[in-house]
Amino acid sequence: MIIYVPNQTESVSDQFDGGGIEPGEVDDTPTVRCSRCGDEWDLGYELDTLRVGNRAIERFALDHKRHTGHFPDDAGAWSVMCECCPDGDEFLTERPARRWAETHARHTGHDVSISHADDGSVTIDAERR
Repeated sequence: MIIYVPNQTESVSDQFDGGGIEPGEVDDTPTVRCSRCGDEWDLGYELDTLRVGNRAIERFALDHKRHTGHFPDDAGAWSVMCECCPDGDEFLTERPARRWAETHARHTGHDVSISHADDGSVTIDAERR
């Protein structure tokens, strides 16, 4: 039996050298911008102190809305508004918006509209709850 072994003149390391960039030189902290406030924030606080991980942008956007009355740029909110009373709310994802609308319709018998800037509007019919 003959086993072929290629000529290995250069040893290859299993370690990635980072292309000569030191680990501390890269700032990969995500940032959020708000054109209405004219400011930009890094999410180091949400990641390091609050430890919210993948939800850092969502957490910042909700906190920003709570304290300023508006969402930062690129945080397209889902709005839910009751068509019979002044109740409503805003969410960053569809699932909690839909849950709020369905729960409100079920408990009050009111129709609730759900809308998003990128999509149209949907009405949750209270009669079907």
